[in-house]
Amino acid sequence: MTLVSKIAWDDTVLPFQLDISDMRGRVARLDGVLDGILKQHNYPQVVEALVAEMALLTALIGQTVKLQWKLSLQVQSNGPVRMIATDYYAPEKEGEPARIRAYASYDESRLTDGAPFDQVGSGYFAILIDQGEGMKPYQGITPLAGGSLAACAEAYFAQSEQLPTRFSLSFGRSSEPGTPEHWRAGGIMLQQMPKASPFVADGEGNGDALTAEDLISGEEGENWNRVMHLLATVEDLELIGPSVSPTDLLLRLFHEEQPRVYDTQPVKFGCTCSEERVRQSLSIYSAKEIGTMVNDEGRVTADCQFCSAHYDLDPAELGFEGKTSDADQGDSA
Repeated sequence: MTLVSKIAWDDTVLPFQLDISDMRGRVARLDGVLDGILKQHNYPQVVEALVAEMALLTALIGQTVKLQWKLSLQVQSNGPVRMIATDYYAPEKEGEPARIRAYASYDESRLTDGAPFDQVGSGYFAILIDQGEGMKPYQGITPLAGGSLAACAEAYFAQSEQLPTRFSLSFGRSSEPGTPEHWRAGGIMLQQMPKASPFVADGEGNGDALTAEDLISGEEGENWNRVMHLLATVEDLELIGPSVSPTDLLLRLFHEEQPRVYDTQPVKFGCTCSEERVRQSLSIYSAKEIGTMVNDEGRVTADCQFCSAHYDLDPAELGFEGKTSDADQGDSA
């Protein structure tokens, strides 16, 4: 792949369809997005790996939400990594990039030499969709299990949506010649749209979380098994790139399934924090309450967990009793 082609595919999600097997999917490549997310923090490498996996899942799942919607993924656990949170802001208009941000909360003293997923312990994986003002947010959760965040996402789709889903992900530090070491990630998401499993419809089953295989049978099951066998042949370097484009990868894996591709969705790192939002969040407090928030220098400060932006504010201008600035007085005159 040429340098121009490589750059063109970085930080994109490519939707596709497999016509023969009646499946849909996405291929994602993240490069600058991960840099934007991880350079805001000094995470240990094991935490970086979890954030990279979560960001990749967010890009793959988020591509399906409608314009102006917000998708959030969250992990809450009793392990060394207490929380991982990601947000996907869908484009305001067609053709514009989506925005992703992410952060993790962890207890460094409890981190172990184990695998990244070993750091999350017991808890839950949640998907939330905000459709905008006046609409009730949607939330679904599934237990943390299966050995990876991708497995948790697969269980969520099987249990909550009755959608057989499979992820194949790869992420890690890239050390290409002539470029500084940095994180790269790539992955494929596949979904089939079956009828609901009889175990779901009849309320039966063994009490375990559903898997994709619980939801399909007959011809759909044959199609699923065939495509999963093909997906299992993908190599890490093919997923991450930079030598294989997503379109070439689809042809390598699924040429007999007649892959059909659609317009790519560009993604970028983006945070929605601002001084105005901080002031708005403090507008519900009285001057007395604001006074309890000041630091030793007599200022009120706030830090964004996603992008590490630091805000330093005059307490006299905050809260519903705060004085109006000269600029605001001029605007209202």
